[in-house]
Order: sequence, then C-alpha cells, then structure tokens
Amino acid sequence: MENPTFQAYRLHAGAADAPPQGRFESLSADQLSAGDTLIKVAYAGLNYKDALAQAGRGGIVRDYPRIGGIDLSGTVVHSADPALAPGREVVVHGFGIGVDCDGGYAEYARVRHDWVLPLPAGIGLRDAAVLGAAGYTAALSLHWMEHCGLTPEQGEVLVTGATGGVAGIAIDILSQRGYRVCAMTGKPEAEGYLRSLGAQDVIAPPDLSAGIKPLMSARWAGVVDSVGGKLLAHALASLRPDGVAAAFGNAGGAELPSSVIPFILRGVKLLGINANSPMPLRRLVWNKLAAEYRPARLDLVSRVIEPRDLPQALAAMLDRGSIGRSVVRYS
Repeated sequence: MENPTFQAYRLHAGAADAPPQGRFESLSADQLSAGDTLIKVAYAGLNYKDALAQAGRGGIVRDYPRIGGIDLSGTVVHSADPALAPGREVVVHGFGIGVDCDGGYAEYARVRHDWVLPLPAGIGLRDAAVLGAAGYTAALSLHWMEHCGLTPEQGEVLVTGATGGVAGIAIDILSQRGYRVCAMTGKPEAEGYLRSLGAQDVIAPPDLSAGIKPLMSARWAGVVDSVGGKLLAHALASLRPDGVAAAFGNAGGAELPSSVIPFILRGVKLLGINANSPMPLRRLVWNKLAAEYRPARLDLVSRVIEPRDLPQALAAMLDRGSIGRSVVRYS
C-alpha cells in the first residue's frame, strides 16, 4: 500500500491570538510532510515540547497544519534507503519532526531516511517509544558525564525535576549502573514511585528566595538537571570538586544566576545536552541503551494511552498532572 488512508491528530492555526486547534482527521500519505521513507507508527511518545505545541506556547510550531509528536517507533513500509527494508523496526526522534515537519501522532509518518535509526537488538517498539527522546536525553547525559570522569565511587548523583520522563529514566539507568541517586521533587506524594525507580533519597527543592551563595556545602558528585534557572545554579554551587552537571531543561527559567567560583575553586563541569545529535552519536547511545545503560523499570515509568486520549494527556502535562512517560499506541 503506497498511499494508505489513516487517522492523525493534527494542529491547525487558531484565529488571531488563539491557541492552535487540534483535530482528528483522515489523511493519506501524500498529505504528509516530504520524505523518502514511510513508517507505520506503532507508538509515539508524549513530551513536554508536544504539550507546549498543542497549547501554542513558546512558538514551537510556526507552520500549520502540523501533526505533532517529536518521537515515534514503528516499522518501515518503504524507503529510498535499501538498508531500511520493509518491516524493519525503527525509532525516529528530533530533526524537527512534530515541529517543522509532521511527527508521530498518526498511524503513518513520512521522514527522510537519514533520520531513521534501526532499533538495536533487544529493544522492542514499545520500549523504544517509552525511551524516545526522553530516554535518549537521559542516556546522553550519563554518556557525557562518564566521559568527564563520573563513576559511582565518586558519590551521590542528584536528579532534579525527578517525576519528569527524562528524570525518571535517568534514575533507573543511574541506579542500574551502581550510582547512589537522590531525587529532587516538589511532589511529596511521588516519593514511593521515585524509590521504586531506584532513588535512595528523595528531597524537596530548596527555598531559594534568599538568593544563592557562590559555594554551598559540597554534596553531589553529579547532577542531572531538567529544571535550569536558580535550581541549577544552586546545584552547581553544591557540586563536589571535579563534579559534573548535565543540563537539558529550562522549566525553572532560562537565566542562570550562577558564579564562576564553583568552576574555578572546585573544577566543576557543566555539560549542555542537545539531544538533536548527529546519527553516529545516536547509534552509540542507543546501543548503550540496549546494553550497559538498559533501564530495568520502564514498566514503572510508563503508561500506554489510546489516540483518543492524546489531547487530554498533553494538557495534563502542562498542569503538572503527569508523572513519568506516556506513549500513544497506534498498532
């Protein structure tokens, strides 16, 4: 079937300053964004960026109509790349899918062949979607932190915004690697969940209303930060000598009211994590996700929803009403 008809959840521009309008529509493959590879979508992840796009916040989507979903897993229908044979199980994330071109919230997706990553042995379609951009970001963070010398013997690792999708997978991976993990969350009711993922300690965010000292008591060997802003500055001031922080989020603000003092006096390192990596690095990190970085508790960190529940689930993400990873099932 070269041009199948299928269901998609597509955003349309709102009137004047109104947010975009999401509608379930029947489409054919030739109505999708240009690409030389057609994929039958099995699952697509729900990400904070997708929630922002649905709400029309942050200028995420500029051209409408647009099918959202910044990551997906599925099977190849046909491709211009002979290495992507029909039936090959693949994952796609980044490269602007769901933002600049159509993404995963449909039964089929059409993309460029060089955006498509064949799944490593041992990772199925459901787990690939649960991991998606979030799991890749968590694994990429640890990859670069360990490249900079982080080991379990150096001490405790802090994970901020701990109930988020990236953070939950990071806790799982870190604990499997032998790290002692402290989860930081403003949701005290989530303590049991976080401990079930492998966190040995669960703490509340500090009160930062009085400001941030250039140096705090040195506690953390590493920090996996999804919040940014003042909280990241506080974490940097609390790193041990030669400690390393990986930052990939700005839910707490894009400003970083920090000081050079931790970098000079303690030799700490701050790594910026951009998950829109070149394909060779993606292959390396996904192979780690299938092996030494493989999470053991993806069932705890994830839930599967049906396409009809997608709009409500995305809205709940913006209202702090979701924990872990959600994926929508298409086949």
